Amino acid sequence: MAEDYDKLEKLGEGTYGVVYKARDKKTGKIVALKKIRLEEEEEGIPPTSIREISLLKEATKNNNIVKLLDIVNQERKLCLVFELLKMDLKKFMKGLPPEGMDSFTMQKFMYQLLDGTLFLHMHRIFHRDLKPQNLLIDEHGDLKLADFGLARAVGVPMRPYTHEVVTLWYRAPEILLGSRAYSFTIDMWSIGCIFAEMSLLKPIFAGDSEIDELYTIFKVLGTPNEKVWPDILTLPDYKPNFPQWRPRLLCDSVPKMEPLAIDLLSKMLTYDPAYRISAKRARAHPYFNTYVSRVSRL
Repeated sequence: MAEDYDKLEKLGEGTYGVVYKARDKKTGKIVALKKIRLEEEEEGIPPTSIREISLLKEATKNNNIVKLLDIVNQERKLCLVFELLKMDLKKFMKGLPPEGMDSFTMQKFMYQLLDGTLFLHMHRIFHRDLKPQNLLIDEHGDLKLADFGLARAVGVPMRPYTHEVVTLWYRAPEILLGSRAYSFTIDMWSIGCIFAEMSLLKPIFAGDSEIDELYTIFKVLGTPNEKVWPDILTLPDYKPNFPQWRPRLLCDSVPKMEPLAIDLLSKMLTYDPAYRISAKRARAHPYFNTYVSRVSRL
């Protein structure tokens, strides 16, 4: 019941609801209470959302996903109760010295991000809004995926989805070009953008509109054509007269990254979703070998 929680203060407001700091009256535990708007439910919260959110509750058993503690469903009110974590990756990066994030922390955060994402994907869920603000850091310095307002359980067969998902700077090119039949690979593009940002301490593709975002991507990776992405000609918003840019070396765009990191990043920032690396393969990439061996010794 919603009455079981005392609201203490408003923490923020997103596309689908308001988040409050609250106290569980029964236990005294401080939690994050997310009230979901149900009035404008066309895409955000469909009638099947209770089943899907229940599936998310199962998924949050993973250590790298914020714990969903309770689901309160009353009439037209839907509240999700999460563990409260105060730091997100964006704030964490803002607090770093000019030399940036150390290699071990970057490996750890990326491994944990991929581990949480893989768990979601194995449960047939994609997040759809991965960005630094939705990645929380706990008191032990571990990263956890949060804010599943845009997550959807994947149906079989695949059904079309809205393309108004994923914050612009982390939005995959297939969405920017109008595709509505996307899948897990959009999360992997977002993770690639986050990976680059961990190194640069600023977004790699900071467009100010959809077309500017596309051109910002093209200027780094080159303007895509049917040779690198055979299905591009079928996408609704593809134009054959797009300006033509040659691809740059990724190591020039993200100069502090070591070669193995650049290799992994290039596999995430791959135009053709069919060839973009999966969370499972990314987590097993040699970039993480030193991290895995170090953690196994602890």
